[in-house]
Amino acid sequence: MTLLHLAWKSFLNRKGTLLMMLLSISMSVVLLLGVDIIRQQAKEGFSSTVSSTDLIVGARSGQINLLLYSVFHIGNATNNIRWKSYEAISKDASVKWSIPLSLGDSHLGFRVLGTSSAYFQHYRYGAKQRLSFSQGQAFDGLFDVVIGSEVAKQLGYRLGSSVIIAHGMGNASLMKHDDKPFKVVGILQATGTPVDKTLIVSLAAIEAIHVDWKSGVQLPGSKVTPEQVLNMDLEPKQITAFMLGLNSRLSTFHLQRKINQYRNEPLMAILPGLALQELWGMFSFVEKALFAISALVVVSGVLGLLALLLSSLHERRREMAILRSVGARPIHILTLLILESLLVTVLSVALGVGVLYLVMLYAGTLIQDQFGVRLVIQSLSLWQWQLIAMVVAAGALAGLVPGYRAYRYSLADGMSIKL
Repeated sequence: MTLLHLAWKSFLNRKGTLLMMLLSISMSVVLLLGVDIIRQQAKEGFSSTVSSTDLIVGARSGQINLLLYSVFHIGNATNNIRWKSYEAISKDASVKWSIPLSLGDSHLGFRVLGTSSAYFQHYRYGAKQRLSFSQGQAFDGLFDVVIGSEVAKQLGYRLGSSVIIAHGMGNASLMKHDDKPFKVVGILQATGTPVDKTLIVSLAAIEAIHVDWKSGVQLPGSKVTPEQVLNMDLEPKQITAFMLGLNSRLSTFHLQRKINQYRNEPLMAILPGLALQELWGMFSFVEKALFAISALVVVSGVLGLLALLLSSLHERRREMAILRSVGARPIHILTLLILESLLVTVLSVALGVGVLYLVMLYAGTLIQDQFGVRLVIQSLSLWQWQLIAMVVAAGALAGLVPGYRAYRYSLADGMSIKL
């Protein structure tokens, strides 16, 4: 009878307590690998919040600031861009498409984005995925609004719901464009990006709600009705930023330098991929903290296994003595206990990996809808296999301590136990 067979028989003999420890370690493995997979895929998703966009252009400021307000809708621009400047740059021979962005208004804490139909045609996120509608369609009328999935979920909006846009940001703004209500005509599918928390209207609509406003205040005695607005020239005078897609990536740096040296007004063009990597680097301590927490959970599971083996060792001293009496050497006893610990750890890892993939398979959509993290089922990376190897090695080391103690027991010590 081999030592491995003996270890398996010992496991079955004490399956109740060891099963609880197996579940504990397997959940630790799920947490360790799950945190690493979520961290890795969140980083990939973050880095591709906007994809297939070659340049983002805004008023001259910092690279991170421009990225935050144009893509993540956080903060405000230092200045706006003249519409004529946008048109001139968009007509450059190297530009394939452009998306104008106008920010500054909100609805119950959610940002309102003014843009053109090009936003739905050319904006990409993730693995070059297009925006798609769960209900309705893109805006067509002047007072149509398309809302993100999170806006619809939190506010309970459906197609046809009425929306009142407020001037500026804030949940309780008193400066509302309540004389020009909007109607929801489309609800976007969840993307896991800031688009989910955005209300999207046309640039003409942004102009329409501000025709009788000046410096953030509605002009007294000059109220313009929605019907009157329809007959007005609603070409924007300025926008907040714009995105560019180029005919060739080779012209990216040439056009970036050209925009940064634009003489008509101070502008800045950034490469979104580089800016996203720089921004993620600022939050690297968060992923380190998450990994440290999950590693501590695994350590606590292994220590629990060690405590269980040590506590059961006293009860098994007669068993060890009997094994010695039939010819087992001290090294055999040491190996047996290490194998038992290793067996529990390996089974725990296998169970943990299985549970993790089941969660990713059946709860992936729910996790994306609730937390904005898209989980893609793929094979474990080299680093994750290394993590598993470290867990297995820790389990084997946990069996070394009780194994060494059993190694030190003498045959007479085991036989003299009083029952």
